[in-house]
Amino acid sequence: MPGTQHPDTRFLDVPGGRIAFDDSGTTAGGAPVVLLPGMLDSRASYRYLRPLLVAAGHRVITMDLRGFGESSIAWDDYSPDAVAHDVFALLDHLGIARAVLVGNSYTGATVVKAAGTAPERVAGIALIDAFLEHSPNAFGRALMKALGPLVLAFPGSWGAAQRYYYPSRRPADFGAYRAGLVAALCAPGRKNATRGQLGGDSVAAGSAAAVRCPALVIMGSKDVDFPDPAALADRQAAALKGRKVMIDGAGHYPQAEFPGATADALLPFLHEVA
Repeated sequence: MPGTQHPDTRFLDVPGGRIAFDDSGTTAGGAPVVLLPGMLDSRASYRYLRPLLVAAGHRVITMDLRGFGESSIAWDDYSPDAVAHDVFALLDHLGIARAVLVGNSYTGATVVKAAGTAPERVAGIALIDAFLEHSPNAFGRALMKALGPLVLAFPGSWGAAQRYYYPSRRPADFGAYRAGLVAALCAPGRKNATRGQLGGDSVAAGSAAAVRCPALVIMGSKDVDFPDPAALADRQAAALKGRKVMIDGAGHYPQAEFPGATADALLPFLHEVA
């Protein structure tokens, strides 16, 4: 659960703070996979997907973002760019030359920018219901603008919003996970971290042109964050010269709502990259 220390948690000290992660260790072949959670979330977002990838023989690393999960809370910079630097620091620490980077929501911008900045370190990228552009919809822009003050003033509103992010199927631990997200937002000092993410630019407009590695776009067909998820996935896949996979009925977190379908989308891509 968010905010609860996992027995496998490891830590890496980087300039400005400490990053929490876990590492499945050896791999049967191919590039290791780094899974990055979305905004205001923790690496536990991948609690159902991670074991499926490990069982398929992949080395899987999940990493908490600055300010969230088990990473330290206080930082000067919470942006997707800063997270990309943490990813490379973690790869260096683990002795990994190249990896596949997977970003959900907020960290879609991270993996795109990382691939363009250091192509020699990134074997491929996968985006799961990610933001790569500002909403073309006026209502969507207004909603995102209002989200920050609402969550800062009423952390429980983030927990309430989770109901809409799982439109078809909620995980067995949905209630406890949602409560953990709210509790994490109420932790001392967390408002600054929350403000840092909500105020940061989670889009990667213009960055896609620099991406040269294979790319996969995974999108839930019922993601309420986007007025037309399929059309958005088409634009993202075209910008990255990659391909898309739609997960029917899924919302913003298919890795937890439909982990099997998400693994089915990712595993062939990981095989091709290898």
